[in-house]
Amino acid sequence: MDFTPDSTTREYVARLTAFMDEHVYPAEPVYRREMDESGDPNFHPPILESLKKVAKDQGLWNLFLPHGDRGAGLTNVQYAHLAEITGRSPEIAPEAINCNAPDTGNMEILTLFGTEEHQEKYLEPLLAGEMASAFCMTEPAVASSDATNVELAMVADGDEYVLNGRKWFASNALHANCEVFIVMGKTNVDAATHRQQSMMVVPKDTPGITIVRGLPVFGYLDREGHAEVLFEDVRVPKTALLAGEGDGFMIAQSRLGPGRIHHCMRSIGMAERALDLMIDRAQSRVTFGQPLAERANIQDWIAEARIEIEATRLLVLKTAWLMDTVGNKQARTEIAAIKVKAPEMALKIIDRAIQVHGGAGVTNDFPLATYYAHQRALRLADGPDEVHKRSIARLELRRRSSARA
Repeated sequence: MDFTPDSTTREYVARLTAFMDEHVYPAEPVYRREMDESGDPNFHPPILESLKKVAKDQGLWNLFLPHGDRGAGLTNVQYAHLAEITGRSPEIAPEAINCNAPDTGNMEILTLFGTEEHQEKYLEPLLAGEMASAFCMTEPAVASSDATNVELAMVADGDEYVLNGRKWFASNALHANCEVFIVMGKTNVDAATHRQQSMMVVPKDTPGITIVRGLPVFGYLDREGHAEVLFEDVRVPKTALLAGEGDGFMIAQSRLGPGRIHHCMRSIGMAERALDLMIDRAQSRVTFGQPLAERANIQDWIAEARIEIEATRLLVLKTAWLMDTVGNKQARTEIAAIKVKAPEMALKIIDRAIQVHGGAGVTNDFPLATYYAHQRALRLADGPDEVHKRSIARLELRRRSSARA
């Protein structure tokens, strides 16, 4: 394993860093002002469209997508360095370069499993940044950490499927540009456990779909929304099916692997910025005759943060390398491990940065409170920590049983 960035990565890092310094960071107060003045938590700030245009012009677009000629063709290891940079401004940077969840995962699904019609109608506008999409898997009535529990019914009726059920935490469903959902439900309750589910492409304006509400996360109503969505006798043609009937669980697994590592890469960037803010605050604030930065406990926090960030980055890079060389299935232990480790690490550093900021740390005058809410929610998104730990433990138990045998 050699994680030395190659020439392509170094070139992208230099260009993306310049884009962040020259455009994204200066846009943060503009973004916040436009959101505040709109009075609408789901408002789409004009500054984002301006940034998207600049990113396109600079060739900083769809960097996450390795497939064909639609993306940048970067490996997971190459993209890791870039996703980390965007994590330093999570509300703006990922969407500014069209690398924001859940659109990234949905674009990968449509690339790998969509029909020509799906790709022409939805994938191309998504790749162009002209449309947003939502992913509807989690449900309020079941423990959705086990995806086989989903209950939304997809019943065949002639040339159509009829969808009935309720979803929530459908991220992006309230985005001003959202036009399509990718929905997971059950097409055959009598099939084998992992063959009961299917996924379908469902236009947001299909009759029978009701956006019930946007769910606050730690009191924040995120701009893209985490919606509760009701499906009542929603009819879609059978051509809405992705891959084949019963392939829903397989598609979910193929989507969540890359999605999880992208989140972890951005978490490292968020932790790096929190550390910078902590250092700046500690050096500028004086208590009892000394800067906070001179206090031993603050120096311990700074040192421990650097150690934790570097250790997590190495684990993420190893995981990306395994995904590139032996595939997602062979990297499943590492994918599960980083999904636990990265948010845990970022939360610890953000929490200490908040402490150094004092009362200011829990306000919106600094980004730390929103960072904390985001990272705490990430311990549940794409599978809670406990599910990932269970997966790791089962693989380890199996490894030792095989060795003894």
